[in-house]
Amino acid sequence: MQAGMAAWRAWHEKCGSAVIDVGTPLEMSATVAGGSAAPEKTSITGYTILQAESIEEATMLMKDHPHFHMPGTSVQILECISMPGM
Repeated sequence: MQAGMAAWRAWHEKCGSAVIDVGTPLEMSATVAGGSAAPEKTSITGYTILQAESIEEATMLMKDHPHFHMPGTSVQILECISMPGM
């Protein structure tokens, strides 16, 4: 566990100020539809918020991310955009 956390700290330090929120592991999830909610299994196990000029830059920041040391894992990168009128 200590080695895993050391890898996360090293990645975080390498990315510097691009890491807005280092995030946290995620566990429970629910789907809300039609006014009701139901527990659901999700493949999303955590999140991190990065600030980058482009999706390509964000992709480069993920190079050597400790998550990739686990077999069969992947990272999905999503771009946040401004809400019109907000």
